Amino acid sequence: MAGSPSSSPMPSRDFFLKSANPVAELWNERIERMPGEEMRRLQLERLKRQVAYNYARSPYYREKMDAAGIAPADIRSFEDFTRVPLMTKDEHRAVQERSLAEHGTPFALLACAPPEKIVRVSATSGTTGIPTLYTVTAHDVGVVNEMHARKYWRAGIRPGHVMIQAVSLSMFTGGLPLSDGIQHLGACVVPVGIEGGTRRVLEFTGLTRPQALIATPSFGQYLIDECEKHTGKPARELGFRRFFCVGEPGGGNPAVRRKLADGFGAKVFDHTGGGHAFHGISCDEPPEEYKGMHFVSEDHCVLELVDPRTRKPIELSEGAVGEMVFTFIDWEGGPFMRYALGDLLQVWTKPCPCGMPGMRFKIVGRTDDMLIVKGVNIYPEAIRKLLLEFAPQVTGQFRIRLSKPGPAVEPPLRLRIETTEKNTGDLEKQILARFRSELRVAPAIEWLAPETLPREAHKTKYIEIQED
Repeated sequence: MAGSPSSSPMPSRDFFLKSANPVAELWNERIERMPGEEMRRLQLERLKRQVAYNYARSPYYREKMDAAGIAPADIRSFEDFTRVPLMTKDEHRAVQERSLAEHGTPFALLACAPPEKIVRVSATSGTTGIPTLYTVTAHDVGVVNEMHARKYWRAGIRPGHVMIQAVSLSMFTGGLPLSDGIQHLGACVVPVGIEGGTRRVLEFTGLTRPQALIATPSFGQYLIDECEKHTGKPARELGFRRFFCVGEPGGGNPAVRRKLADGFGAKVFDHTGGGHAFHGISCDEPPEEYKGMHFVSEDHCVLELVDPRTRKPIELSEGAVGEMVFTFIDWEGGPFMRYALGDLLQVWTKPCPCGMPGMRFKIVGRTDDMLIVKGVNIYPEAIRKLLLEFAPQVTGQFRIRLSKPGPAVEPPLRLRIETTEKNTGDLEKQILARFRSELRVAPAIEWLAPETLPREAHKTKYIEIQED
């Protein structure tokens, strides 16, 4: 960013270099192979400029920093930056509501760009409250497009390929922004969405013959199970050669990845990042050899880990686990600064055996999904992963039944699990032994016949509340 602290943080165009070589491994060789120390210097330079920009343009950030006794000039290192208080989704919603009440618009306090520069608004689903809104300028759209191009290029997508997008298009941050990113790379996107249901996805698959499908792992598995019923042929004959998992953590589970790979006859990639600046994609490796997602947006986003309870920083070291905190460092519209989204990440900092550059991470769960049973933290995704090790004796479908919302759970933890077994005695003993050794709890299991639990086309909700 040049000029005064209130000017745009937009970088030079050199940071957006489209690959001219269709056989090149990376979309942006200069940035994606930048040595670690050089990248950290670039991040810090951009971070300091972004903080100054946020402070000058956003009343919310200015109030927040003033209350903490921090000025932009005080941020001289990454350690200094950890003094800036975290922002949460609840706080985000509160700022929107206050802005709407005081200024007649939800953007007045947080957005840094003037209204005439805002070209798009995306939102979260709002299932736990009013939607949180994301504002972007034309420059920010360019940043997002660049990140999507980096991901899909690594996965082998090239101009001429057709990708069908079967995720929510209605205000979802992975909807329209994802379509734009595919077009930026030069590939063809079929944005059928999930709103029209399974039949519409299959109809447009037959009409456009795409090589790749983008969907939640839940919908991918559902499509494998339902395809023959709708089309008269198995999912392997749909022609998908790549399946991109998005929207939920199942894409990192070896059993889920194997079902998707075998069911579609496709390579399976886990990836994340919608209409913002935090993006990653997994390696082109066999399903059982999942190594996390490569962080492809280090030049646009600073990643931190914090302890979910104490909020103290956790070092980004090999195997570390903590709540993800991110900061956009090249954003004009509504930049997020030390935003704690509620995702739990595990990171790996050593070079990946696949040879691709970039620190890796895996989304292991949500802090708001965490349940506490006798002082032990339990996450639905950990239960899902453990149960899938017993396939095909279990279908992978289960529910956690609570008498009241968590996180505290009165033992025992009650599980409803689908099984193909008529005699579950031995299976239950094996599963309980694994739960005790791996998760340190002994659940009470209710066995269900296959197809008892509803299949979700989007994200599966594993927790159900049944008040006693």
